[in-house]
Amino acid sequence: PFAVQPLRDAFQSIGPRAMEVAATLGAAPLDRFCTVALPLARQGILTAAVLSFAHTLGEFGVVLMIGGNIPGSTRTASIVLFEHAEALEYSAAHRLSLTLIAVSFLLLLAIYGTRRTHARAAGQG
Repeated sequence: PFAVQPLRDAFQSIGPRAMEVAATLGAAPLDRFCTVALPLARQGILTAAVLSFAHTLGEFGVVLMIGGNIPGSTRTASIVLFEHAEALEYSAAHRLSLTLIAVSFLLLLAIYGTRRTHARAAGQG
């Protein structure tokens, strides 16, 4: 769900005109997608990727269900956080939680900063 909305909005914002122009210039459907749609939707693709990554940083249930907890292979931050809390190592759990919050906040800040810069450039251009 975190990826669908930015992707949908990015591809909808392209509109049919750019694709029609590419078609009249002889571009095949795959070529139109790769050379017209993807570059124009770049900002939405980046936003979807970063939001999905930030969300999965704290995901616990799905990670545990799919990947399990194979020592040395599938350890994720959320599983390590759970292990710290389970072992009553609250200071380590707090440090890891603070790190996850900081990383998520920085990612969101980067997205909104990039979107704001992109919106200003589009408004001036």
